[in-house]
Amino acid sequence: MHPILLRLPGGIPIYSYGVMLGLSIVLGSFISRGLAEKRDGFDPSLTGWLYATTIGSALFGARLLYVLTNLDRFDQLGEFFKLTDGGLVAYGGFLGGFFGSWAYCKYHRLSILAWGDAATPSMSSGLFLTRLGCLMYGCDYGQPSNVPWAITFPPGSPCYNHQRMDGLLPEHALSSLPVHPTQLYESAVGLILFAFLMWVWSRRKRRGEVMIAFTLGYGVLRFLLEILRGDDQRGGAGGLSTSQIIAIVTAAAAAVLWVRLRSMPAPAVVPSTSPSSAPAQPRPKAKSKKNKRG
Repeated sequence: MHPILLRLPGGIPIYSYGVMLGLSIVLGSFISRGLAEKRDGFDPSLTGWLYATTIGSALFGARLLYVLTNLDRFDQLGEFFKLTDGGLVAYGGFLGGFFGSWAYCKYHRLSILAWGDAATPSMSSGLFLTRLGCLMYGCDYGQPSNVPWAITFPPGSPCYNHQRMDGLLPEHALSSLPVHPTQLYESAVGLILFAFLMWVWSRRKRRGEVMIAFTLGYGVLRFLLEILRGDDQRGGAGGLSTSQIIAIVTAAAAAVLWVRLRSMPAPAVVPSTSPSSAPAQPRPKAKSKKNKRG
């Protein structure tokens, strides 16, 4: 556990989670813009702003969902922007990023399905990196477990403090109880989903297939992962966490859309650079003129 990766001169801390989040944003830009521009014909002059809009709305949505599920922890509006103590929810980021990019695509008359196909592989790579940041910070830990690969956290960590409050640890315990490394589980999920989505992309026949595959796959896997989570900042209702509720709704919607999409004729996947997203029409051949002799 290394919540602070290093300190700059003057004692300014550089947080591990922030570094991994930054790396995921940079890598995601290369992946999503590369797929959108080189493979789907998006205008490079638009994709930079489109990606920035997606990331900005994703960060806002991730923070908003955390605040809404932990209202008792926030007394002042300014605390909304205080991220040094963590507080970003992956599903909030996915939903925020979707609605932000949908608004941008609608304004510029671009295909949200085509952009979703290009962006979701980068979301998977982001899961891989940011969950490693969660492990270094100590958040999003799992339930106590005796599996051989269970891990412990030191005194002062979120896991340790939580178990102390629940009376699971003696006063001077040297570490937390062994718990499932759920951060590594979800990091592995991100890596697997990335490979799977790139395979789906290589066989894509209709726009939206990659985005729907991510929504369905992550919904199922996240629901299962939530069963092993042990942190107490996730909210929920009816015995389900907030993320499990969202996973059920989004995965069900994705399944319906997948069936509907697959039942439609497969059109050619065409570039999305023009408002109509129609393929360029070939220019008519110039008519040859015959020389007239007088």
